[in-house]
Formats: sequence, C-alpha cells, structure tokens
Amino acid sequence: MKRALLLLATLALPAQADIAVSANDGKQVLADGKQIVPTPLVPDSVSILDFGGGKVRVVATVAAPASVIGPPRSVAITPDGAFAIVTCARRVRADGKDIEPDDRVSVIDLKTAKVVSTIRAGAGASGVAIDSNGRRVLIANRAAGTLSLFAFADGRLAPVASIAVGPPTSSPAQPIFFANGTKALVTRDGDHRISLVTVGDDSLALAEPTTMAGLRPYAIDATGDRHFAVVGNIGGGGRDVDTISLIDLSGVAPVAVDTVAVGLTPEGVKMSPDGRFVAVTVNNGSNSARGARGWSDHGLLQIWRIDRGRLVKVAEAAMGGWGQGMVWSRDGRQILAQAMLGNRIESFSFDGAHLRRGDVLTLPAGPAAIAGIE
Repeated sequence: MKRALLLLATLALPAQADIAVSANDGKQVLADGKQIVPTPLVPDSVSILDFGGGKVRVVATVAAPASVIGPPRSVAITPDGAFAIVTCARRVRADGKDIEPDDRVSVIDLKTAKVVSTIRAGAGASGVAIDSNGRRVLIANRAAGTLSLFAFADGRLAPVASIAVGPPTSSPAQPIFFANGTKALVTRDGDHRISLVTVGDDSLALAEPTTMAGLRPYAIDATGDRHFAVVGNIGGGGRDVDTISLIDLSGVAPVAVDTVAVGLTPEGVKMSPDGRFVAVTVNNGSNSARGARGWSDHGLLQIWRIDRGRLVKVAEAAMGGWGQGMVWSRDGRQILAQAMLGNRIESFSFDGAHLRRGDVLTLPAGPAAIAGIE
C-alpha cells in the first residue's frame, strides 16, 4: 500500500503497517491537579509508531517542539505518509518557571526521521489539518485568535493567508477540512462557537452561520465520507458533566443534530476510518486534585456509534489518566490512546461491540497529540 511503502526503505516497516505519529510534551506535568514545569526539564519529542494486530512499537524518535496545550491534534500526517507536521503552542518562559505562547511549526520527514523545515505560524499555534491532496494546511492560533493557511510541497510550508476568526480570547483550537477541501470548520473554545470558513487556493473567508454545538467546543474530527463531524465540548471545567456533539455537514451549512453527555472533559475525539464510530478520551477527573469532587485515578476510553444522525454509546474501558488523542488502525479494529500520566500509549482492540486492552508503551515525555495516515 502506497502510504506505508514510503516508509519502508529507511525505517524497515512491513508493507501493511499502520503508522502513527505522537507529539510528546516534556515541559508540562501534573502535580496534584496543577500543570507545572518539571525539574529537570524533559525535552519535547516526536515518536513514529508502528501498530496493528494488538502490537505497538516505536520506530524512531525525533527531537522537535510540541505542546499539550490545545486539542490533541497538533500533529498531522500527509496523505502519502511522507511527512508529519507538528505545532507547538507553548514554550518554557525565560525564567524557567512557567510557559508562554509559542508559534513554531516543524515538518518531519518520516522516511529519514528528521526535521527538514520549520516555520512560524501565529501565537499559540495549535490544531493542524491537511487537505486530502496534501497541498494545503490549516493551523489554528489559539493565542492570536487567527486561522492560518499554508501551501505544502516538498517538505516545506509557505504562508498563503490568515484571518481573524474572533478576538484572541476566542481561542481557535482545531480546524478540519470538508466539502472536498473548499470549506473548513474551526472550534473556538473561548467563546463557544464553531466558525465556518471558505477555503480558496490563496484565501480564507469567514462564512455564516456560526455553529453553536455546546460549551467550549474543542477537539473536532471528520473522516470517511465526511457526512458528519463530531466535536468535544469541555465547558464543564472538570467539575460539571461535559458533552460531545454530532454535526451534519451534508447541507448548505453545518448543523448540530445531537449532543450527549460523556463525563468530565472529553479531551480527544476521533472517528473510525469508515465514519461509523467515534472514539472519545474522557479525563474522568484524572487531571484534578485528589481532594476535588469527581477525582479519579483513571480516564475513560469510550466508543460511540453514529446511527441515523444520533450518537449511541457502544463500549467503555478504563485507561490511563489525563488522556489525550487517539488513532484507529486502517481496519478499525485497534485504537491507540494517549495518557499523559505515566507517558503512556495504550492499545485497545475493538470488535464493533467491546473494547479489550492490549499493549502499553512508555514514551520519553508525555504523549500530547497523535495522528495517523488518512
């Protein structure tokens, strides 16, 4: 298969490999529910993973800036499997005591496991999306209130256009392409909106109407035929129950058609390759202080089925704490889920009705975002 063959020569992967890229943040850890800069500081990194059949292994690790701040899709892989694009929303402040907005974007050649180019986006560069042709890239800049469009070719990003989707406090988080790359949605967890954007070859333009799916829309995903998108709403602040919403993309304008409660803080959402199921990492109070109401020693991985425009819960399993992103295997039978606590990548098998635990992999820093080849 073309997408895996590009990796064979240097990384010695089997032809039918499932490939994932994990962006790992070493500058943020939890201390009784509070995010702090650790001492000593652990370098950020990017891990290239081979998984499938219940197994997962690290193929290579690359030094590159990454951040847990923002939704766990601050990494994306080009459709041909040749490159990964990784953003970094935060860096350590000069005094070493806290973090501040960053804007660095790295392009990693997956054949050689090397950073081949870097560029600066906007302040707080966070969620990233690549169109189906692998030629255009959107990056949401959370600290700037902007969305940036880049052209991509031969391992290089070139700035094309940027628009303000709202004030800086709107905190644009994650973009997705749909409608054959002519439109995009971008979540704004700062003001509870999802902006509709028209994407041209060299332009971006805000369109109407704005979608209002839930409080603090954050992670968003669409795959398969892109008839639907699913968004995680994190407005409960780790205390009140949160939701995920289903958005119908088939009409003239996107419409939220269903919203269901999932628990405390749905950090990541990811549709299965066929678009039938949605995986959700729910922090479940695992990132709260031990004395807080709702604290738990574990997170949750949930699977929901999209059934005639509604979300129906299928399965749930305990997973590591402070969960982040997920990827599905190409056949939809395996899921990798990230847990920042313990620096863990956890594998689960899925048979359409049940989740079963598989391998657990420990990474050098906290796995903060993850992507597969789509």
